[in-house]
Amino acid sequence: MTSSRSPRPPVLLVVLGCLGLVFFAVPFIGLLGRVPWSDLPALLSGPVVGDALRISVIASVAAAAIALVIGVPLAWLLARAEFPGKPIVRGIVILPMVLPPVVSGAALLFALGRRGLVGEPLEEATGLLLPFSLWGVVVAAVFVATPFLVITVEGALRSMDRRREGAAATLGARPWTVLRRVTLPAIAPSVLAGLALTWARAFGEFGATITFAGNLQGRTQSLPLAVFVALESDRDTAIAISLVMVVVSVAVLVALRDRWWGAL
Repeated sequence: MTSSRSPRPPVLLVVLGCLGLVFFAVPFIGLLGRVPWSDLPALLSGPVVGDALRISVIASVAAAAIALVIGVPLAWLLARAEFPGKPIVRGIVILPMVLPPVVSGAALLFALGRRGLVGEPLEEATGLLLPFSLWGVVVAAVFVATPFLVITVEGALRSMDRRREGAAATLGARPWTVLRRVTLPAIAPSVLAGLALTWARAFGEFGATITFAGNLQGRTQSLPLAVFVALESDRDTAIAISLVMVVVSVAVLVALRDRWWGAL
């Protein structure tokens, strides 16, 4: 009779795995140990934190909405369409995931800044200047966060059973109807998972934002930028804001559980 119990893992793997867990857990334990719990409400109700939270929420929600509009169609093209240079296109789309965020910010500045390739004619035509504005924060967040939505939805599209789409098409449904009534409902969990990851990445964006949009309190200073400034002058506030961001990130990851990993 075959035993249903899992085989005992090698001792060396257990030891190394525990060391890895300790490596990741110790910094968060250190952060929790320095939290001024009694002063936490006062620290988080200050004007700097309020302004930074407002900017982070607005920018991350706007970035997630924009990513949804452009990311799902892009994921569909990468998963279903065949065209020359497709691997290069996919590489360009996911490049912001692996680039240093400061490099992403510099690229945005050279393209969309006052003297940028697109930024200069855009300002002349509309008067819109993206750097050092809230829209600049949004653009930076969209640039670095959208790839999370794209790869999640692309993975779902590649792994889904396409027989239902074929059956709908055979019954006379137009391509748009198939997409709206069959494809999107089938991949909805993956879209939601990718959207949550995109929002979380946009909520925590730092490098591209400070390079492209600057660090102006009440205008472009998001929560991560407020932590950066507070570390030099108000350590307790920096710790309090960091705690908020850790809690938000953990909540997103716990809510997602295996949905994102299963879509890849």
